[in-house]
Amino acid sequence: MSSKIRKQIYIEPHQEHLLKAIAQQAGVSEAEIIRQAIDLHLGEITAPQTNLVMWEAEREFIDQIKTRPAQLGGRDWQREDLYER
Repeated sequence: MSSKIRKQIYIEPHQEHLLKAIAQQAGVSEAEIIRQAIDLHLGEITAPQTNLVMWEAEREFIDQIKTRPAQLGGRDWQREDLYER
């Protein structure tokens, strides 16, 4: 028998009803139905991909800001300008 890790979760009442019904129909435990659902769902998820070109562009932008001369009265850009990029 494989080793398992115990997890405690909260589910909605309608999920509880469906879980019990499906487990009874399938002749397996509710935990087995949950494990199968997790496997099915995780199989559809792909890890996010890092766009290295964009990260390098952001690094260059930050380096440009760091090399600007100090401005009297504060910075020469607004926070909203960063969201326009």
